[in-house]
Amino acid sequence: MPQPVRHAHARPATVALALAAAIAVAAGAAVGFSAGNAADARAGAAPVVEDAPNGEPTPSSPAPTASSAPSPSATPTEEAERDVRFTLVAGGDVLTHMPVNDSAATEDGYDFTPLFAGLRPYLEGADLAICHLEVPVSPGDTPPSGYPVFSAPSALVRDLKEVGWDGCSTASNHSVDKGVAGVESTLAAFDANLLQHAGTARTEDESEQVAYYAVQDGDRTVKVAHLSFAYGTNGMPVSQPWEVDLFDADDADASPIIDAAQRARDDGADVVIASVHCCVEYRTEPTDAQRSLATQIAESGLVDLYIGHHAHVPQPIELLPGGPSGEGMWTAFGLGNLLSNQDSWCCAPETANGVLLDATFTVTPDGAVSVDAGWVATTVDRRDGHSVRALADIADGAGTLSAADVAARHALVRDAVGDQPTEVTEPPASLAEHAFALLRPAPGA
Repeated sequence: MPQPVRHAHARPATVALALAAAIAVAAGAAVGFSAGNAADARAGAAPVVEDAPNGEPTPSSPAPTASSAPSPSATPTEEAERDVRFTLVAGGDVLTHMPVNDSAATEDGYDFTPLFAGLRPYLEGADLAICHLEVPVSPGDTPPSGYPVFSAPSALVRDLKEVGWDGCSTASNHSVDKGVAGVESTLAAFDANLLQHAGTARTEDESEQVAYYAVQDGDRTVKVAHLSFAYGTNGMPVSQPWEVDLFDADDADASPIIDAAQRARDDGADVVIASVHCCVEYRTEPTDAQRSLATQIAESGLVDLYIGHHAHVPQPIELLPGGPSGEGMWTAFGLGNLLSNQDSWCCAPETANGVLLDATFTVTPDGAVSVDAGWVATTVDRRDGHSVRALADIADGAGTLSAADVAARHALVRDAVGDQPTEVTEPPASLAEHAFALLRPAPGA
């Protein structure tokens, strides 16, 4: 196992003036302000193959508190000495089986926004919202497809932006389902819609650039790095080693993720978030390999928050020993499905559900970071046009789900997540003055 690598925690959280100037220029060019700042923005075991036809699996085995706004008379010194706080939400797998695409189909294309309508307050309320797009975008005029080779219409990326997401992780076992063309079309769609992306790349140079978000409060700017890695590509060929960020789950080798986190720290990241696509599907309890990977990452002292994907069912959220502060790293082993065609008709009942991770970050003037983790239970009503809702919002039932159905689904999520984090039943509040993606130029731009 690689030796833990630690960075210096005394590094100031306020970045250089040159970066602040660049951020100001980016903000002026409307570089993806968070929907949470609407006024600013709009004024062990080897992995198994998954995601069978129409969602049928292949047989295989405390809520954030708002901070006070700065006083208008605050001096630059006072602004520099106060904490920067921000909220971040992260969602589970966005997996567009063909019935999901059919629910979004319109006379002249696709519109996924009605499917996400129930979650909009939770996404727009947060300073930053990061999703996990498990499938590539169909290249050119290629129609969308489902299992076993997935692709989604480009309208999906447009609509992810519209409902409040600021960016997504894109490294998954389906990243190269449509080859190089699919990677290129996916990232082109992100660029066109001013969304950040992490985990796949069109060029080696792009793969070496860290995906950043910026959080501004007074004279301070906090750089939030987002990493995205996957265990493999279902045997699909990867044309270049830098096309998808990968690690070896069979050997439980977290070193590629740890090395990437160190590079981000060396590049000036104040906060590092790692999205990890692993390991065995339809299993609530993390595998030994999954726990080993997360433990290594926590012990490295380089990652502030671990976001897990791929299991398609909610998994525990735990505070693992380690983390940059030494006080632990919140680890969401698996956030389940945010959007899919899976539920009890084809699969484990838990596949209908997901977790919206709700985290509040505090960055002190000397760069120390603390994280409070909460969670929101979500579900997909497959028979109601694949509507995604927060379960706490529909206790009396909604769509085709009765109150008893909702209670049963909510209990499954609660049992999976465990009692360490706090359940959140209301949308988060924006805590920072500004939060937005620091978009990188597209190759050749």
